[in-house]
Amino acid sequence: MTAARVVAEGWGWRYAGRRLPAVRDVSFSIEPGERVLLLGASGAGKSTLLRGMAGLLGDDEEGERSGVLHVDGRDPAHQRGRIGLVLQDPEAGVVLSKVGDDVAFGCENLGVPPEEIPDRVADALDAVGLPVAQDRSTSALSGGQKQRLALAGALAMRPGLLLLDEPTANLDPAGVHEVRQGVERAVASTGATLVVIEHRTAVWAHLMTRVVVLASDGGLLADGTPEEVFGRHGDALAAAGVWVPGRPVELPILPPADREAEPILTTRDLAITRDRRHPVQRGLALAIPRGCATVITGRNGTGKSTLALTLAGLLAPLAGDVRAADDLRPPRGGFRRRLGPGPIGWSSRSLLTRIGMVFQEPEHQFLTQTVREELAVGPRALGWPAARIDAVVDGLLDRLGLAPLAEANPFTLSGGQKRRLSVATVLAAAPAVIVLDEPTFGQDRRGWIGLVALLQEEIARGTTVIAVTHDEDVIRHLGGRRIELGTDAAGPDAPGSSRGVSVGAGGRS
Repeated sequence: MTAARVVAEGWGWRYAGRRLPAVRDVSFSIEPGERVLLLGASGAGKSTLLRGMAGLLGDDEEGERSGVLHVDGRDPAHQRGRIGLVLQDPEAGVVLSKVGDDVAFGCENLGVPPEEIPDRVADALDAVGLPVAQDRSTSALSGGQKQRLALAGALAMRPGLLLLDEPTANLDPAGVHEVRQGVERAVASTGATLVVIEHRTAVWAHLMTRVVVLASDGGLLADGTPEEVFGRHGDALAAAGVWVPGRPVELPILPPADREAEPILTTRDLAITRDRRHPVQRGLALAIPRGCATVITGRNGTGKSTLALTLAGLLAPLAGDVRAADDLRPPRGGFRRRLGPGPIGWSSRSLLTRIGMVFQEPEHQFLTQTVREELAVGPRALGWPAARIDAVVDGLLDRLGLAPLAEANPFTLSGGQKRRLSVATVLAAAPAVIVLDEPTFGQDRRGWIGLVALLQEEIARGTTVIAVTHDEDVIRHLGGRRIELGTDAAGPDAPGSSRGVSVGAGGRS
């Protein structure tokens, strides 16, 4: 299949129910075979533009379009099989229950000859570095593995235009390298036109022939080769929230946790699981120090999210237990006694002010129709007076740059905005412990600085922060303690270690 050409002329889109357009007045031509890195601040409209290129924005009931956006001279909605898209949310790309069937799904819909499909599936899985059995259940994959699965499904269709929306989000460093190499091999062998949205600019810059930067108020902020755009416009891009390769953030670095710090949560012979049958990790003996950060790292699939959910009282241990310090435990009446004394046995109201959880997928915790209402859910459940709720909500809206979106539906926000909202909804109830799964996913430079600075402020106030992350800068700036999950870690003789786990200073790389 030949590479596709993309043309935009004064194109824009406004979602139904939103006063301002998500993107407007965009004009460019992407020639066949070009490799384009699409950048812009969070909320500039990058994902909307990518959906427009894929023909997925819907009809007049879903929004209002302006200008022209064509792929090979036609409306993208009429280019079935010509365009492959991998979205921000890996869950959105999973269709079938088995890995091989899911990768083959697009090929089957396109009418690819059945005898060709097995080779396409195998090649695609190999290209993205997902070495799992094709009969493996897709529900058993980690978030990062699902991301690679979605990319494999797009590559198997061998499209002329490949669109990737943050394809390495939530991947460990080795996974990032594998996916980046897989994409490079795919476009080299097929010649497909490539458009990638990614905040990790340093990972992709050398693969790209062009960088296009959307301006938050419409049009383009910059357009040219990576060398031209980052070299000539570096200051303006950083000020606009774009990650510029080689430009570090200026934030204080918190010190490592005191090895003798009092624990607020401990685990004893803990085995964690998602399916109540197969342990992801076992024999965990961990101590989470009070009033500082603990970061949980490790390869995709080693159980980081599962451990976080277990510590937060949202998944029951397969064996062993999680214990809380006496002053964190709820008073009598705050337990579901049949589940035991650990966080899994606490009532939801008791958890609200004690342990708050920020999920890997922000949409999983949204309950209301507006951003403002979403932030008020926790405080209202606690029975706070209206004046106190308004003060807390207004403060968080301003602090995380969400004030202009206070009346917007949470599900219409950009990926970075959803992540900031999900963090804010937990902070609103002021819990003693905050557990975050990939807190900086999808953040532009300004959003990242705002979130990390906010977590540093929470730590300074005495809040205990537990963060699952692959972001070495988050680990470095939060300091604290680091728990690395794996199958060949330091071993049981390392200080503070359990099988498959090593524990050390948070800033260690």
